[in-house]
Amino acid sequence: MIERRTTQRHRVLKGGTIAFDGNDLACTVRNLSAKGAALDLAGSISLPPSFTLLIESNRLIRRCHPVWSSDKRIGVAFD
Repeated sequence: MIERRTTQRHRVLKGGTIAFDGNDLACTVRNLSAKGAALDLAGSISLPPSFTLLIESNRLIRRCHPVWSSDKRIGVAFD
């Protein structure tokens, strides 16, 4: 597999929230970098082209967009 990330991601296990159009969706943040993250969802769901990721324990709020998805995991890039 060819690594295309420009910044190293760090493994984490944190609770997060995906917020869009007045909806909140719980997720688990599996890895994190300055430019993006991998998120686990409870099920397969269609997300909008852009949404907000909140990680309360880090006080992190970032606009982001999905870059890839597989089953219940998605990769996002921060805007």
